[in-house]
Amino acid sequence: MIIKQLTVFIENKTGRLNEVTQLLGNSNINMSALSLADTSEFGILRMIVSEPEKALLILKDADFSARLTDVVCLNSPNEPLALARALDILSEEGVFIEYLYAYSMDNKSANIVLKPDNIKKCIEVLQAHKLELVRASDMYKI
Repeated sequence: MIIKQLTVFIENKTGRLNEVTQLLGNSNINMSALSLADTSEFGILRMIVSEPEKALLILKDADFSARLTDVVCLNSPNEPLALARALDILSEEGVFIEYLYAYSMDNKSANIVLKPDNIKKCIEVLQAHKLELVRASDMYKI
């Protein structure tokens, strides 16, 4: 249930994001999900990729600052209040969400990548409430 997320710190310069995507694409690594946030000096690129360990080595070899982080992916109905209900459950159980990002492949469901403060407890709470978690192998197939 734990998924490895690749986090890359990239300078706020034209072409740096393209370099990352080119390096990964040229190595036949697929990006299933991604999020890019910026600060004044750099961007934080978070990605779910088909081969996280390989991607990490490739980017580090190219002098990118990168690391792997454990995250959880929740599959939720793509409808109003579905995310709110899941977040209410986590909040009531004392699970703090540091950040999240989501994507939908269709109008029926959405995958929500969560970075909780306590990943083990987050998984236990979601499973106890019969919420659907996405396995790493399923994420990388997308």
